[in-house]
Formats: sequence, C-alpha cells, structure tokens
Amino acid sequence: MTAPSPTADDGSDEALALLREARPPAGGGAPTAKAGRDRAQAPSLDDPPAPRRRAAAWADARAAAARAGRTAPSRSHRVPLEQAVGEILTEPLTALTDLPSFDTSAMDGWAVAGPGPWAVQEGGVLAGHAAPGPLADGEAVRIATGARIPAGATAVIRSEHARTDEARTQLQADRVVLHGQDIRPRGQECRSGDVLLPATALVTPAVLGLAAAAGYDDLATVARPRVEVLVLGDELLTQGLPHDGLIRDALGPMLGVWLRALGAEVVGTRRLKDDAGALLAAVTGSSADLVITTGGTAAGPVDHVHPVLHKAGAELLVDGVAVRPGHPMLLAQIGVGKHLVGLPGNPLAAVSGLLTLAEPLLRELAHRASPVAYTAPLRNEVQGHPHDTRLVPVVHRGEGVLPLHYNGPAMLRGVAAADGLAVVPPGGARAGQEVEIVDLPWSPSGSGEGCFT
Repeated sequence: MTAPSPTADDGSDEALALLREARPPAGGGAPTAKAGRDRAQAPSLDDPPAPRRRAAAWADARAAAARAGRTAPSRSHRVPLEQAVGEILTEPLTALTDLPSFDTSAMDGWAVAGPGPWAVQEGGVLAGHAAPGPLADGEAVRIATGARIPAGATAVIRSEHARTDEARTQLQADRVVLHGQDIRPRGQECRSGDVLLPATALVTPAVLGLAAAAGYDDLATVARPRVEVLVLGDELLTQGLPHDGLIRDALGPMLGVWLRALGAEVVGTRRLKDDAGALLAAVTGSSADLVITTGGTAAGPVDHVHPVLHKAGAELLVDGVAVRPGHPMLLAQIGVGKHLVGLPGNPLAAVSGLLTLAEPLLRELAHRASPVAYTAPLRNEVQGHPHDTRLVPVVHRGEGVLPLHYNGPAMLRGVAAADGLAVVPPGGARAGQEVEIVDLPWSPSGSGEGCFT
C-alpha cells in the first residue's frame, strides 16, 4: 500500500522524503550495528536462559518501564545553581529574603519628597551603594534604576517626565506625580519564608534566576540517573568509511547525546567485542543506575545479552515488545535500583527501544513529569504491521503530520529529519486518522524540557 504522489504544496522538492512508505533495498538497508541474528540458537554461559516470554504490547511495555523507574530508589543531592538546571527540586524553594530586600527605584529619574516643585540636591543615588541620606519635603535627588530609595521619598519621576531650571536647582514635573509611583517596595515580589516553588518543580533557567535572587547558592534536587552505554559488535568502526565487512558505529555517537536530552547523566560509552565474558563483567561491574546495550538481544550465535542476564541473576521485566521496528528490545532489573535496557542493533530499531523503554524509565527515575499525550491526523496513509504497533518517523506540517521515507529498521535518514514518531496501530492507518505522537526530545511541539538538559 503506498500513499499518493506528493503535490507541489507538499514541498516535494524538500530534502525530506515525504508521503510514501519506504521499501528498503534487499536486506533492509545497510545495517550499522548488529541485526538479523534471530535464526540461530543463542549460546549460554553456563545454564540455558529462561524461556522467552510473549512480546508485550507497546503501551504495556512503556507502562512497565515507567513502573520500574517509579519503584526504584532515587538519589538526591545539593548542587551549585548552574548544575541544577533540568533537575527536579526535592525541597520547596523558599525565599531566604524579602524581594526586593529594600525599597528600590524602578526607573532612572528623580526621587522626590512631597509635592513639587522640588529643590535639587547635589549628587545622586546609584545601585549598589550605601544607604543615601534622607529627603525632606520639597527635595529631589537623581536616582538610578535599582538604587535604594532615600528615606522620606514619596515617588520617583522618570527622567523623561521631569525638567530642571537653567541653574539646575529646581525640578518640575511634566505630569501628575502619584504617591509611590515607580518605587518597588520592599517585599513586593515575596517575603522571607514565602514558598516560591514547590518540591517537584523542574529547574529551568528562570528558576535559577529566581533562586539566585532569593539568596540561594545551591539547590536540593533529584540527581540525574546515571547511564552507561555498551555498544556491542566485532564489526563496528569508530572512524573512516566501511570496508571489508566492517561498518560504522552509528549508535555510539548518537545514544549519549540522546540520553542527556532525556535527562540522564551519561557516565561513559564503551565498545565491546562479541564476547560473553566481557559483557558479563561490564554489566555486573557497572555502577550506573541504567546500563544500555546495543545489539545482541535476539537469539543468534553471538547474541549474548539474554545468557548474560541469566548468569547475572537478572529479572526480565520486558522481554520483547510487539512493535516494529525494535521488537527484540528488553528491560531487566539487575539489582536493587539497577536496570538494563537492551536495544536492538539496527539504528531505527534502537531509537524505538530508547523511546519505548529507556525514556519512561529515566523519566520516573528523575521524577520528571510525564509529557502530555496527544494525537495528530496523518496527512497520508501509512501501511501497518498485521499484528504489531509501528513507530513511523513523522514531521509536523500544519495541523497534521507527514510520514517520512527511509523508515526501515536499519535506517536513520527518516528519523534524522523527523520531530516525532507516529504510533501506528496494527493494520495501518488511513489518511486523516488521528494517531498518537511521541515527540523527540528536541521537538518544538513537545514539552520543551529537553532544552534544559
């Protein structure tokens, strides 16, 4: 089933390959990581692993990942202000002082006392200087924005609304002067002890400014989940062009940055050969809250993830998901507060696993709010899998979303141009049908939290 050819108003000359279901070349496109190993029996380290479970429905898998994060112990810490952005407060942000802490001028101009005209005093009052002398009725003095209001002053007249005589000894106002105008009184924004933000608030750049103004040098927050990425495969190159059966590692450069956008602290990315012993040592020796592996989740001769988890005594929480691409993904609990997400090796399949299992787990570990679920109409028909959910890269266009070309499991070209993934139900979706959209962390239609990480 294919969608109609794009028309001129669809922007068919754009670099995005829109509107048509992609059919990858023979073999599903050039893989950039481990894939296609589900035709052979997986080896074991000692005893064979437990039998595979039935693949979980996509929504159930996401719920299981969120539940695992919610029930895991979280870590809190105090960090300097500049390191707290993107994290969640564990304590209310309570004002440590009045804001402002003294009466200040809201404008450059003249501080005046009583009705005019006013006798001009020598000098002026600047921000950051000691308390100025008092003003008597009928007196005025120059004042800068943010400067302390002299005792006895009743108003501030903006510079453009006042004039002096030639001798600059007397001040006249060009308009009515109201008592208290352009004075920010002490405590106008808050009083010491006021709760400015509750615990659970996200620390944004504006929150940093508010905290600094309220007297904070550091904040108590939920620590970012610590993640280690293990990229598996004998066939992976870290630089240069593919050659002699070797291919470039596309996941190593991508996953760390993506995980940081999801609110994680990436403690390292390691590349391992196809060696079960090395993988077991890396998994059991990691101090991270979450270990991410790439490839090796199927049942091929060098797919070691299942045997390693069995050897490590891990509990499989999700063992396969009824979603394309990415169905061999898995989630396991290795120990108290420690989890592993096994991503398939094909790049788009790995992205699917990242957003299906890692994103909800990390969100709950970090105590971040769930994104608001929403749907959008498809601008074109999308072919579905007979039994499984499909995740299809899309780009927002007007009120709807357009499906992108190059959405095979080994391809990144489509998702590189996308701002979200459409959740296509089994059997497909017709043009105009509302489908759930999973935003990418940098999507302009998303919650925007990614920009703080």
